[in-house]
Amino acid sequence: MSTASPLTAYLPLDRTPVSTLCEAFRRNVEQHPDDVALRAGDGRLELTWSAYGDRVRAVAAGLSFLGVGLGDTVTLMLTNRPEAFVVDTAALMVGATPVSVYNTSSTEQLQYLVGHAESRVVVTESRFLPTVLAAKASLPALSHVFVVDDQETADLPTGARPLSALEAAGDPDFDLWAAGDAVRPDGVAVLIYTSGTTGPPKAVELTHANVVAVWLMSASAAPALWRRGRLMSYLPMAHMADRIVAHYASLMTGSTVTTFTDPKVALGSLRQVRPTFTATVPRMWEKMKAALDAQFAAEPDEATRAGVQAALRAAVAKVRLEQAGQPVPEDLAAKCARADEAIFSRVRAAIGFDDIDVLISGAAPIGTEVLEFFAAIGLPISEAWGMSETGAAGTLSGPAEMRIGTVGRPLPGMEATIADDGELLVRGPNLMRGYRKDPEQTADIVDVDGWLHTGDIATIDEDGYVRIVDRKKELIINAAGKNMSPSNIENHVKAGSSLIANVVAIGDRRPYNTALVTLDPEAGAEYARMHGLPDAAVAALARDEGVLARVAQAVEEANTRLSRVEQIKKYTVLEDEWLPGSAVLTPTMKLKRRPIAEAYAAQIEAMYA
Repeated sequence: MSTASPLTAYLPLDRTPVSTLCEAFRRNVEQHPDDVALRAGDGRLELTWSAYGDRVRAVAAGLSFLGVGLGDTVTLMLTNRPEAFVVDTAALMVGATPVSVYNTSSTEQLQYLVGHAESRVVVTESRFLPTVLAAKASLPALSHVFVVDDQETADLPTGARPLSALEAAGDPDFDLWAAGDAVRPDGVAVLIYTSGTTGPPKAVELTHANVVAVWLMSASAAPALWRRGRLMSYLPMAHMADRIVAHYASLMTGSTVTTFTDPKVALGSLRQVRPTFTATVPRMWEKMKAALDAQFAAEPDEATRAGVQAALRAAVAKVRLEQAGQPVPEDLAAKCARADEAIFSRVRAAIGFDDIDVLISGAAPIGTEVLEFFAAIGLPISEAWGMSETGAAGTLSGPAEMRIGTVGRPLPGMEATIADDGELLVRGPNLMRGYRKDPEQTADIVDVDGWLHTGDIATIDEDGYVRIVDRKKELIINAAGKNMSPSNIENHVKAGSSLIANVVAIGDRRPYNTALVTLDPEAGAEYARMHGLPDAAVAALARDEGVLARVAQAVEEANTRLSRVEQIKKYTVLEDEWLPGSAVLTPTMKLKRRPIAEAYAAQIEAMYA
């Protein structure tokens, strides 16, 4: 085996060091052969580590037969399913680099990504085959397309073969472990194409050493992550987040991963999986809070409903005292302990979070009210910060150390500082090797001293906790020269009503702030059902007086928490539904502010007329 990572000081005593993901995979197959490694959420497929190893060996042998090896790439256009993990790991084991693409990619986008990555092999599903084959027509280097749902060969169009054909093509005596031992820590383990709002996406190169470092550093900050537990995969594998919290977490710890192709199904299956660690985007936590609020409000017994609300108020008060470093009165502590045993422990079990160790929110800012709510019911969520360029991790604090309003402290082994203009700079062993084929942009973001310029405006307090103010290029500077954080304004408004999906604060070089508001289709459908509305479509709800009154109240309440200059003076409720991966939202539901401003220029100008 290769030389151990210099970060092995962060390993628990019962953990042997690894320096590549290949070594981690081999360890699990050899040490836990009969334990479940991968499971499809619909029950269609379940693989033990031994069976996982057999499937990986077959796919790796097939890739080797095709000439795929060290330094090559394999592109995956797949939903979250066990086969995605099998193919990804097989590519790793032959020294190739997996490249996951978003399933919403158009033919033109796929042409660029596959061409830029120089993949000769694409593995996909029948539902995406038309897009893949259309892209293949203009990519002469793309020689092989395999379909994982194994339709009969006769049913597949020319140019595509079932994955079983790849598995059958290789040498049955292929030495998987020898192939994995040839992979070095500085080999590229994954290409992550960043979803920028302008220009072609950049390809972040993360090495095996980077990925191993990310996990060692994160688990050092939150040691409960080392537990061999139960994980869920439902975020896009084209984003580094799902890879870290599911794929690589499983390889590093031997945990079981249950896959779901639909995030809605995943959230509805929490009780089935009972995850021990989960991380997701703020919108998921906001939806869960809204659902719990609705359940509490719908309690038919008035006394019980009043008791739950009183318990919540007491628990939030306790959280606020603890976060402020103030003592909690004994009577309040006792009241909260009784409420936790009688109410909140049952809530956690009903959700499926009765055996959870670590909960994380990341990828975008989350409202304080959401974090206080979950901490109150015994589910403290650690807000984390990271970028694709840092392997999706950079700052984190464990549940006991988390401070609401911050994204935790720099991970052990990572340095952080604030530049003169307020920008957060970081460096450490998890920083990317660079942007593929783009030394100029690499040099633009990583300076000669190794500092990554994150583009985030931040502060670091005396205890080392990092607070993200906003993106450097997204700060609102109004006509009077006042700097404001749009995400802070937006989170205050979203906290006011579960009906609100997105808020876009506008005011740069303007005399006052305005906002665009979109509605949540699920919350809207429930509202329509409860109020007997004939049409639950977002477009219809955006014209409903009751819905508009809820939005108005949310804006009014937000303005009471904002300074005068930050307050929203006018807003427009849009009739459109914004989908992840669209022209206005990234796949992880970040706002694409420039495209939004261009698409809704007329509505914006009308608010300043």
